[in-house]
Amino acid sequence: MPVRAIVTDGTTADCTKAAELIDGIKAKYLLADKGYDSGEIVRLARKKGMVVVIPSRSNRKTPRLLHKGLYRKRHKVENAFLKMKQWRGIATRYCKNVSSFVAAVQICCLMMWQSAAIS
Repeated sequence: MPVRAIVTDGTTADCTKAAELIDGIKAKYLLADKGYDSGEIVRLARKKGMVVVIPSRSNRKTPRLLHKGLYRKRHKVENAFLKMKQWRGIATRYCKNVSSFVAAVQICCLMMWQSAAIS
């Protein structure tokens, strides 16, 4: 279930907001894709006591070991994005301004949490 969402412009790399996303989150593991494989993110996650489950980029000089069983669970994150994209306005970024788009994303997340609580 989504716990935090940050909207950036289309040219900003997602990994630049990783520190902001995990700030204040208590978790055992940080599961992410190769786009989040940076020394800064790994250090920050380990400093917070998280086990990093991020596959190493192909150009990394010393690849990290990857727990493949845990990494398979990352599909749940992708499933959350798929549920959000079922809302046409979110999938097409129909809103003309950022505040309206953020509101739509927040409403969608609230609906996901509500449906999970009911089931």
